[in-house]
Amino acid sequence: MLDLDIFYLVVTYVLAGLLGICVGSFLNVVIYRIPRGMRLDKPSSHCPACNYSLRWYDNIPVVSYLILGGKCRKCKQKISIRYTVVELANMLLWLGSVWLFWEESIVFASVAALTSTVLICVFFIDLEHMLVLDRFVIALAALGIVATVFDPQYEWYSHIIGAAEGLILFYGIFAIFYIVKKKEALGGGDIKLAIVMGLLLGWERLTLSIFIAFVLGAIVLLIVSRKRGDDREKEYPFAPFLCIGFLTALFFGYEIIEAYLGLFNL
Repeated sequence: MLDLDIFYLVVTYVLAGLLGICVGSFLNVVIYRIPRGMRLDKPSSHCPACNYSLRWYDNIPVVSYLILGGKCRKCKQKISIRYTVVELANMLLWLGSVWLFWEESIVFASVAALTSTVLICVFFIDLEHMLVLDRFVIALAALGIVATVFDPQYEWYSHIIGAAEGLILFYGIFAIFYIVKKKEALGGGDIKLAIVMGLLLGWERLTLSIFIAFVLGAIVLLIVSRKRGDDREKEYPFAPFLCIGFLTALFFGYEIIEAYLGLFNL
């Protein structure tokens, strides 16, 4: 006898994985073209080295990369592993959204999946161009409004407080550093990102995400600056660390906070 519950669950995971990896493939177009002011529909996908127009069988997510050995079919120029990383990351995050949130709230599971997709774009664009584009912030703000209503873990007011926390904390850091050092410690995009993610996560998980971002950022950037021998005035993108903190808090924040409070029997 066919167990319909198991059947529907398997179908849901398969669809989430397939859609996630296909959307991840499109994200590579978004990440490459939008910061360069290019259209998403034209020209067709091509090798940036020799302009070879990719055929449909060159664009199968992950599979084409493996078959081609990570090289262009025509000129044999190496293809960045980033394309495959983006595809797999989006697939895994969509599967994670279904796994963690689907039974509690289908809407919030969808919000988590779409938030992951937007943050992947923010991560890689800021990493390469040091830009947090407003269109992604607006998309996250819209998702934050939906999350305020459908979050199964927190009340709506937590999300409003989270947005205020993101504004006060990040603008406060910006203002104090600018007054003392006469330079910007954080970009405007980072401030906007903190506000909308506070709206999406709620103040408890936002606090956790910011802690993760600053600790991870301090460790990684210290190692990078020492290895490269960069001077102290060198600027680095910070949004990638925020994205990692946000995603960690989105998927596991509730459990991490409970475990931490449990250490003090709270």
